[in-house]
Amino acid sequence: MATTDGPALRFSETFRGAEIAIEALAMGEDLAVALSGGERPHIGAVALAEPHPGLDDPGRTSATASTIARLGHREDLLARGLSIRIAAATGRVVVLACGIHYDDLATQEIDAVTALAGRLTERLILALRPQAPR
Repeated sequence: MATTDGPALRFSETFRGAEIAIEALAMGEDLAVALSGGERPHIGAVALAEPHPGLDDPGRTSATASTIARLGHREDLLARGLSIRIAAATGRVVVLACGIHYDDLATQEIDAVTALAGRLTERLILALRPQAPR
């Protein structure tokens, strides 16, 4: 079970010989998340997501996000989408910094990296959810 005061959580996979990792650190009830990797990990974009009651269904948690991207970087859509998923699933405010770089990726490889980031995010969300009593 993940707690708000515990150590950072980390999950990773390898793609094209380089690691991509997601790490989350609790900041009180909020989360700071880093998604980085590839041949040159960096910070390409940052998203801040805040959970709120759903507009169509107030009983369901949704989230909204704002992003900032560095000039020439394209991680903003990925950072925004993943931060919204984490915030909505956990009910926590999330800041997510994202930077993944590989030279000369084909479109199919970009899709594979995006899918890998989604898998890592789902593993993180599962680890952050409270465990049901046994």
